[in-house]
This record gives sequence, structure tokens and C-alpha cells, in this order.
Amino acid sequence: MGNALSRLDRAAFALVARHHWPGADRVLPRLSRAANHGVLWLGAAAGMAAAAPGARRAALRGVASLALASAATNTVGKWTVRRARPVVDAVPLVRRLSRQPLTTSFPSGHSASAAAFATGVALESAGWGAAVAPLAASVAFSRVYTGVHYPADVLAGAALGVTAALVLRRLLPTRLTPPEVRRVVPVPRLPGGRGLVVVANRGAGASGAGEDVDPSALVRAALPAAEVLECGGQDGPAVPEALAEAARRVKEEGGALGVFGGDGTVSVAARAALAHDVPLAVLPGGTLNHFAGDLGIATLADVSQAVEAGEAVAVDVARFGEDGQFVNTFALGVYPELVRLRERWSPRVGSWPAGVIAAWRVLREYRPVELTVNGRRHQVWLLFAGNCRYEGLGLAPQRRADLADGLLDVRVAHAGRWARTRLLAGALAGTLHRSPVHGAALVGRLRVEGIAPGTRLAYDGEVAEAPPSLVLEKRREALRVYCPRATTRLTATPR
Repeated sequence: MGNALSRLDRAAFALVARHHWPGADRVLPRLSRAANHGVLWLGAAAGMAAAAPGARRAALRGVASLALASAATNTVGKWTVRRARPVVDAVPLVRRLSRQPLTTSFPSGHSASAAAFATGVALESAGWGAAVAPLAASVAFSRVYTGVHYPADVLAGAALGVTAALVLRRLLPTRLTPPEVRRVVPVPRLPGGRGLVVVANRGAGASGAGEDVDPSALVRAALPAAEVLECGGQDGPAVPEALAEAARRVKEEGGALGVFGGDGTVSVAARAALAHDVPLAVLPGGTLNHFAGDLGIATLADVSQAVEAGEAVAVDVARFGEDGQFVNTFALGVYPELVRLRERWSPRVGSWPAGVIAAWRVLREYRPVELTVNGRRHQVWLLFAGNCRYEGLGLAPQRRADLADGLLDVRVAHAGRWARTRLLAGALAGTLHRSPVHGAALVGRLRVEGIAPGTRLAYDGEVAEAPPSLVLEKRREALRVYCPRATTRLTATPR
């Protein structure tokens, strides 16, 4: 079988060598040389980041995937299968590279890098991935066309590159995985947004829209029949009062409550919607829109689609203390500073480097706290609890696939001897989840006692002083939220 595959591989190489594609003799050798040492892909990443700020994450993931694939190819692949390069006598002289590679032939490093970059980009942005894919395929084919690799070398390299990108996604999840919230619920259809009362937080600042954004204009462009009430800022009413009054009106008159703002504003809106038992429409308009993103809402057009079609899902809400609640995250200790620093650096250097910088700053400048968790005393740097299971490893996970699993995702960074060094080393190596000073569990209820006065807690972007003790628990599928394509992408699971 091995001999048969080898003969087939060599026959395919000979077929490519004999065939002539008009224009390829000038283009493909140059393209192949441009990809040396990843220069072509680094240039493509820089161009993407400069052309569209929203493409920076895709560019960074593409480069990181390329680095992982290149390391795997050069340290393992090249030395595991020591295959000789093809004899280039059958390849026309005009196609040959001026400098022939000296390393072994299997697998193709250029193909691995090209496939890794294109796959990494596509995992973050399907549009940019589609733009990069033809270039990556051309680079891979050029390695056979110029006579430096057999077709099997190219296929193996491409497979290795795709695998590297998928492995990296496991360590650093993307934002493209469709949410899998569990139960579709009936809500009113609101054509054009008629019956939707949107409370817009002027102080939130639409993400990427600048400081002078007009919330009313943005909302009415997507939902022209919706009623928009602006609050926050210097002159408007307070956000909690405006949301409570809007929810009361919706309860009396019918329709739905809408909120335009970031995660902190959405958390307040969820409290008002629960108190009056009305459906909620989340319009992403803040610096951080994690809850909207986990619902699959990236733009106002996504909300408009769901509102007009009457598509919604039931999601969990977590509560703590007497009247506190959160839809995203809760934390005690240094987590508020960790997230603040990570979000500050993430747009500049990417999520993983930003997490390392944030961990280093926090562990250097802050002190741990003592807590009694479910009856056991601990000294911790932080205690994190997510509303439902978060994807991503470590202490600052980024997204959720299921918003109705009935679980609290609890993660703890323990203090103690060499704890700072171990936490920093784990963050730097990407192995924090396996560190002896890191703990994680999925639970339905958590009791925290013995909290020292002055200890801060954070929930959904808000910061407050923690009470001496509190209990975290879930309200299963308590909140009805409009969700785009809910009835076609999600499976209803009756309870």
C-alpha cells in the first residue's frame, strides 16, 4: 500500500510538472518566495489590522496559528519523516526557485503555515477567511508547481496547519461558535419594533462607534417603530429608574423591554425584566457586550431580525446575597482589576498576551483575601463564578455556548508559597488550568462566608463592597431574551 501511494504521489507530481498554466510561471514562484519565513502572512495580518480594526482579532489568531504550525513542522514533522525532495529535472527551468530548500520534504512547511493562517483567520471572521483562503491555496499549490514538494507533502502540511489552528482555538476560544441556549420560548412579534420600549444608556458609549454616538438614531435606524428613552449621562434620568419604569409600562401595555448599552446596563435591565416578567431585547451598545455576543447578537440588525420574527430563548440568571444578581460573571478579590487590565491591553496585543500582562500586574500590586467557601477556609487571589459554563481555560474565560445549563462555573486562584510564580508561569505557558494553585468546578450552589470588611466584589461590570457572607445560586431559565435565528439554529428542549 505504501509503495502504491508513493507511486501515485510521484505520478501526480509528474503530471503537474508537465502541465502549463498560462501566467502561473511568473506568479507562483514569486508567491512561493514571498511566503518564506511567514513574511507574506505577517504582511497580510498587518494589512488586515490596518484596513479594519475589527479584523485585528482574526489577524492575531492567524499569526498565532501560523507560529504553532511552524513550530510543529520544524521540530517534529521534518525530523520524523525524512523524505528527500523531488528531482526537479522534469520541472521547467522558468518555474524553479533560485534557491532550492535544503531541509527534508515532508511535510511542507509553507503549506502548513498557509493553512494555519487561513484557518485561524476564518475561525474569527468568515469574511476575511474567505478572502485569505485562495491566497493560501495558491501558496500550497506553488510548492508542487515549483518542484520543491510532492503533493502528499503539501496535503500533510495543510492538515497539520488546520490542526494547529483548531488546537489553538481549544486553548483560546473564538467568538464564532453558535450559542446553544436550550429552550425556545414564545414572545410577541414586533414588526419594525412596534411595542418595544428601548432604554438607551447615553453613558455606555457604543463599542467602536466613538464618544459622540446618538443612541436614538442607531436604534431607530434598525427598529423605526420602537420607542427610545435615553437615560444616563449628565442630564438624563438614572439608568435603574428608567429601566424599572419602562418595564412597568411594558407589563401594562404589552410588548417588550429593550436595552441599549453594555454588560452593566444589560444586567440592570435583566433585573427589571425579571421583576415585571417581560421579555428583554438586548441591543449591543457598550464597551463590553459579552452577554449579547453569547446570544449570537453582534449587530443591531441581529436584534431587529429576532424582534420582528418573535424568536427568543430562556436563559439562566444567577443571584447572590439578598437581592444581587448577574447574567455574566461574579468575583471576589483581584478579579475586577484583572479584567480591567486585560480589556485595556487586549485590543493592542491580543487576548493571551493581555491576560499575561494583567496577571503580572495584579499579582505584583495586590494582596490575597481570606474566604470560607462551602465550609472550608481558603486564602485566595480571586474567586470567579460565571453564570453557566464558560469556554476558555484559566481565570478569565471569555464566552459561553449554553446560557441555560443550571451551573455556576467556579474558578479559584489560591494563595500560598510560590503561588504568584506558579500563576504567572501558568498564564505565560497557557497551562494555568493545570496549575496546583488553580481550582475549577461546576456547581449549582456556592456559599461564601467570613468575608473581611472592605473586600470588593464585582458582578457584570459593577463593583461594590462585599457583605460578610453570601450564597450564589441559579434561577433556571428565568429570563426570556430575544435571540436571532433561535428557531432554526437551536433545538427546543421542553422541561
